[in-house]
Amino acid sequence: MVVEDDAETRELIAEVLRDDGYSVQTAANGAEALATLRTCSLSPTLILLDLMMPVMSGWQFLDERATDQRLLRIPVLVLSADPTRQLASSRGVVAVVGKPFDLPRLLKLVRAVTKAQTVQGQT
Repeated sequence: MVVEDDAETRELIAEVLRDDGYSVQTAANGAEALATLRTCSLSPTLILLDLMMPVMSGWQFLDERATDQRLLRIPVLVLSADPTRQLASSRGVVAVVGKPFDLPRLLKLVRAVTKAQTVQGQT
């Protein structure tokens, strides 16, 4: 799931992931992401999360996620220009990538995290 308020960035990331074989859900803010996650039957393997968004920021999303055991099982990779983004690692975030980011490097990181999730799910 890609949670990003900038539509162009959100769709670019989603397109790159789809081209690599991933099924991708998108959300424009944390509230939209939570609504989707709480109603979908299948949880995503990974959440790519921007921190600075209207309606519900990534920080607020992480706070809400912390109260839901089902959501806590989904790894979060933060993508943000927020200078305090490194603080996200203290909230159970698996990786933090600054904006602007390199798409091939991001895809490599997504592959590594999703592969680790797949291996953990098989054990």
